[in-house]
Amino acid sequence: MEIDKLSILGWREWAALPKLGVKQIRCKVDTGARTSALHAFYIEEFTQDSINMVRFGLHPIQGNTDKEIHCEAEVFDRRDVTDSGGHTETRYVIKTDVVLGKSIWPIEMTLTNRDTMRFRMLLGRTAMTDYFLVDSAGSHLMGKPASKPTALPVLNYLHDEGEEE
Repeated sequence: MEIDKLSILGWREWAALPKLGVKQIRCKVDTGARTSALHAFYIEEFTQDSINMVRFGLHPIQGNTDKEIHCEAEVFDRRDVTDSGGHTETRYVIKTDVVLGKSIWPIEMTLTNRDTMRFRMLLGRTAMTDYFLVDSAGSHLMGKPASKPTALPVLNYLHDEGEEE
């Protein structure tokens, strides 16, 4: 895509995850993280109609454990992810739609406990590739997630081995 046609994100944005019932969540836009990550304070694997699924709990508001959203999603993969501190963890990977501003598109997202982190969600660089540029000084440049977003074209990238966050 031509660079002058890309939308610009700030270092933090408001997002929605409609398939998971999340109307609004603050996310850190993290070009250093390959894959996006979502906070899950518990994760349970189960099978439904011969499909591997996960059920997980999410605290969508930073510093507030009273508000809980319980989600279910199909397991897309399990991957070893190395965080910025050098710790490796095997994580569930799900595919879900994300809404930023007026746009919606599918992304891969790992599930991990982010209770000690400032943001409940990271938007990694694979989710942004060919769609956005990042203004590291800007915040919430896309505004609140639209209730009727427009789908971005689906891009298929090969998954890199050895995920890093």
